Amino acid sequence: MLGCGGGGVGLRYRLTLATGLVECLCFAGVVFGWASLVFVLKTDGYFTDLCVNLTTGPNSTVETDCSGQDEQFSLVFTVTSFMNNFLTLPNGFIFDRFGTMATRLLGICLYTTGTLMVAFSSSALSMLLFPALSFIAVGGILFLITNIQVGNLFGSHRSTIITLYNGAFDSSSAVFLIIKVMYEGGVSLRSSFLILSVCSVIHLLRTFFLMPNTHIPYPLPEVASFRSCVQSWFFLWHLVWLSVMQLRHYLFIGTLNPMLNRLADNDSALVSQYTNAFAFTQLCGVLCAPWNGLIMDRHKGKPLAPGGSHDKEADLRSSSLSLFLTSLQCLLFSICASSPLLPLQYLTFILQVLNRSFLYGGNAAFISIAFPGVHFGKLYGLVMSLSAVVSLLQYPCFALVKGALGGDPFYVNIALTLLTLLAFIHPINIFYHCRKLTNQREDMAGGAAITLAEAKM
Repeated sequence: MLGCGGGGVGLRYRLTLATGLVECLCFAGVVFGWASLVFVLKTDGYFTDLCVNLTTGPNSTVETDCSGQDEQFSLVFTVTSFMNNFLTLPNGFIFDRFGTMATRLLGICLYTTGTLMVAFSSSALSMLLFPALSFIAVGGILFLITNIQVGNLFGSHRSTIITLYNGAFDSSSAVFLIIKVMYEGGVSLRSSFLILSVCSVIHLLRTFFLMPNTHIPYPLPEVASFRSCVQSWFFLWHLVWLSVMQLRHYLFIGTLNPMLNRLADNDSALVSQYTNAFAFTQLCGVLCAPWNGLIMDRHKGKPLAPGGSHDKEADLRSSSLSLFLTSLQCLLFSICASSPLLPLQYLTFILQVLNRSFLYGGNAAFISIAFPGVHFGKLYGLVMSLSAVVSLLQYPCFALVKGALGGDPFYVNIALTLLTLLAFIHPINIFYHCRKLTNQREDMAGGAAITLAEAKM
């Protein structure tokens, strides 16, 4: 275990772990609290020019139609989530090539620029939300990428720490809830984002005093080429596994506000209540994610049986259960999200945060298990970038619901629920791969025993 050095070294490892957890928990994934921020932005009049007054009924009742505003907010989140994932590919190359310090300085620059842009935006400058939220998202994912390697310092708990950081990343979406509550208490949106900008000093201190200039190494039994990793079935099915579930989550988050308005008959107090409930559940991501890591690490520290599986095979076997449970969670979440019953959405929120914490933690942990560490940044970036392309489907899905389906997302939800079934192929493929390796090893052991017996005769 790399973390078993002297007292001073061990203290620094633990301090690096703890401050990295705070960084992921308070900053890295804040953009996924979008539903809470939209509530504030609507109150401040962002994109209100897209609302139109309609005269309806025999009494010429005037109603305000803000579906154009909702569509624009959905587009902001679509662009943001796409940039969050797609730019992970070049960022992964930067991390592998130039190391931790250069990557973190880039992330801090982007994150600070984004928070300042939101701070100085206004209803007249609503379009600033597009670059601002994208900068915050990309800066945040760079914080996560550079922190994931901290797991290498704690060998037997490596997967647990990786999933813990990803869970903290998910829980950081509750920061926008805090901003919403502060806003309702009289603190302006500008003040909140200026505070986030000033906090960049914390990121700089970690970069210069706790994180390495290059990388935190981890011993590996082989080094395969990057190309062979990308062309493997493991990578292909892992990409499918991540993409279909991520699309389901992005569409849910991006359309949560109009969905709640529809189910609550535009009762703003009720919508605020459910929005707060959703944001509060996001805090539980940091509590849910380590359970996934424990599932993956459950065989660590146990002696392997004679003729038993090697460490990497044991890691893969453990990951198959984690991947299967994540797929099952997503299926249940999608079924609940498809229901038109408003009270059931409380259960949907719980399943969503549980599944999302398992999804991203399991994604990073699986890549670190199945492929050489020298390619982690590139492979993590590539799978996130390709899944980002798939996530762009959320916007045409939203447009389809608004247009041809008359605002009713039922059929789109059913289609996405069926699509999530593809995610089960990945864990099943890994399970049969490990089973095949076990059978091959047993056959070889049996053949060797027969040869030895014949030699003794």
